[in-house]
Amino acid sequence: MPRKYVPGVWVEVHDKMQSGYRYRLTARVGRDFAPDFKPCFTPKEMLAHGVFEGKYLNDCRAEFPASWYRGAKLSEVPDPKVNCFGVKSRQSLQVWQEKDWIHGDDPRGWFQWYCRYYLGRRDSVVDSIQIRRWKGIARHAAQVRKNCPSGDLACRPRQRQALLQWAWPPFE
Repeated sequence: MPRKYVPGVWVEVHDKMQSGYRYRLTARVGRDFAPDFKPCFTPKEMLAHGVFEGKYLNDCRAEFPASWYRGAKLSEVPDPKVNCFGVKSRQSLQVWQEKDWIHGDDPRGWFQWYCRYYLGRRDSVVDSIQIRRWKGIARHAAQVRKNCPSGDLACRPRQRQALLQWAWPPFE
């Protein structure tokens, strides 16, 4: 029977990086976002486009909706060819940890936070940090617009992939 993701439900996490963690959904799925947080893609859309070399939430299927994984571009090993733009554009989890980019109860970083936020988990402290980080990615969109001819998706593929991985539009 499919899991219900509605306010009031507790989600229990048991994957390779977290066990025994649980969180309560307090907002509606895909709704009730902070007014200044307007991602252009849902987690399902991001996975379908090809993000994080196909190797990000593969062991988290019990936590997230099964529909997110239908049509997702996944890989058993990190594979840049799985990415929408066919390039590697992520740093290792170790680098994220060293730079103190991991916040709160999301050991995998921003995308894990976004998936949980999208489902309806709210944590005002961590949410404000991650939304501020999300806003900072706008600089990449500005660089793509400034330096690439309109419609040339081969221009700046790493920045375009990074935009997609932060739910910003990379196809402009």
